[in-house]
Amino acid sequence: MSECGDEADPVVADLSTLVFEVTGRLRAQFNAAAAELDLPPAQALVLTKLTHPAPMRQLAEWLSCEPSNVTGIVDGLERRGLVIRAPAPGDRRVKHVVLTDAGQEKLAELHARTHVFTKTFFAMPATDQHTLRDLLARILDSPQVHPAPAYPSRHR
Repeated sequence: MSECGDEADPVVADLSTLVFEVTGRLRAQFNAAAAELDLPPAQALVLTKLTHPAPMRQLAEWLSCEPSNVTGIVDGLERRGLVIRAPAPGDRRVKHVVLTDAGQEKLAELHARTHVFTKTFFAMPATDQHTLRDLLARILDSPQVHPAPAYPSRHR
């Protein structure tokens, strides 16, 4: 037995390996689609997360990076006319990042390109797709599964 009292479970190990492999392939395809649109992966990720205006700190949490890193990513998107910074409705000191019309168009192009791959990648009977989706959602909704901690702050 291991130190924590559990023996290694080969099925759990296989699940972990398979999920990492699937994630890696999806990420590679996402990055390729972003490159076709002349978007660095980090900028493309920010676009996908902007379903509504978001503060820079929230983007940093989504990307698991320091807020100072998000500034450069958003600066690049802003130079391209894909986002703007706007004061938060309740606190003008907080800046929200907001998709522009051009940003929404670029996001739609990115979704269209990645959808072609994911449709092929997950080509299986609809019932299997639904089962896989429901199982993954159940894992993520489990109270035992907590989001990864935000990027550790050096300012404590």
